[in-house]
Amino acid sequence: MVRTLGYGAQTWAEYAVNPELSRGRLFFEPESPTRTPFQRDRDRIIHSAAFRRLKHKTQVFVYHEGDHFRTRLTHTIEVSQIARSLARALRLDEDLAECLALAHDLGHTPFGHEGEDVMHECMADYGGFDHNAQSLRIVTDLERRYAEFDGLNLAWETLEGLVKHNGPLTDRSGAPCGKLEGKHLPFAVSEYARRQDLLLWSWPGAEAQVAAIADDIAYDAHDLDDGLRAGLLSFEAMKDVPYLRRILEEVDGKYPGLEAARRIHEIGRRCITGMVEDVIAESILRIKQVSPRKCGDIRAANGPVIAFSTEMAREERELKEFLFANLYRHESVLAVRRKVAKVVRDLFRTYFKAPERMPEPWCAGLKGECDEVKARRVCDFIAGMTDRYALDEHRRLFDDIPELG
Repeated sequence: MVRTLGYGAQTWAEYAVNPELSRGRLFFEPESPTRTPFQRDRDRIIHSAAFRRLKHKTQVFVYHEGDHFRTRLTHTIEVSQIARSLARALRLDEDLAECLALAHDLGHTPFGHEGEDVMHECMADYGGFDHNAQSLRIVTDLERRYAEFDGLNLAWETLEGLVKHNGPLTDRSGAPCGKLEGKHLPFAVSEYARRQDLLLWSWPGAEAQVAAIADDIAYDAHDLDDGLRAGLLSFEAMKDVPYLRRILEEVDGKYPGLEAARRIHEIGRRCITGMVEDVIAESILRIKQVSPRKCGDIRAANGPVIAFSTEMAREERELKEFLFANLYRHESVLAVRRKVAKVVRDLFRTYFKAPERMPEPWCAGLKGECDEVKARRVCDFIAGMTDRYALDEHRRLFDDIPELG
């Protein structure tokens, strides 16, 4: 059963998140006569400064290594395309799925996961650092575009999906669960939870789950693509991964002697197609098992309804293990990671010791503040930097400039 809403000809399944029934925004705003709440959220994210900065943030390869490798921005756009495709096939709200895909990496530091790891290390005594939580902090506080509020004042469903796209963060009692079991909630999440209840104990809507699995599909396929083009992965090594071996055999059987560049592209698009089709088939089965009559039934389910099949989940893990061992841990990648780690550490220590060395307005009002407040301000400043800006700041403050090439 489907329903058609008053915003146009699109039809939604009854278990999709309904924009007409949105729980609204923290700060009241009149509804738009031409856009759903989630379309407005998508547009606000695209026009944000944090979104623009993704252009110059590392995915795997730092910007100087080539113009054709993925950045956080191109990765984000690719995730949004896959999320839209999945949402349309499953009759979900495409706008919300796209919105969440576009926002999912806003909180990433410069220099990819190395920057995040170092930032978490620097913030260990002050609540730590988590890029998902930082994304929430950006859209609820750090973006300063509107006269009447800080942040982007996104709809409840968008914030919920952004925070919980990987699943519940707490149990019903409020105790952290899953990957957070035995730990504390990330700083930005616990801080915002005092302002608005995002039901941290439940699963998110199906659109958020779509955005999360689209992220997995995109970076699996596209990191493979970038690794092959960079010469750090080989066609021969791919044969050790059953999923990739089947794809390689299919491409070579249909196009014997195909030039390397086209061969890489054919492998990549088949990798994505196979995963997308698997997710659609498996998700239809899971949705039938839950028999949801409304989006709340998706949130109340015992597990995700958007997922890989058991076989594909195993093969996807094998692909991740292959990329980890052969690409992310490749010595040329690790050599650059060690250098950029020093950049982030140096910047944090310098700004923390002398906040006045940060530009306005970042250094404003810190005199007399406790170390925790000071550290969080420094963290917010560095996390928002692009790779280039971080290197420029390091060059301004230090004589020992790391050579990344």
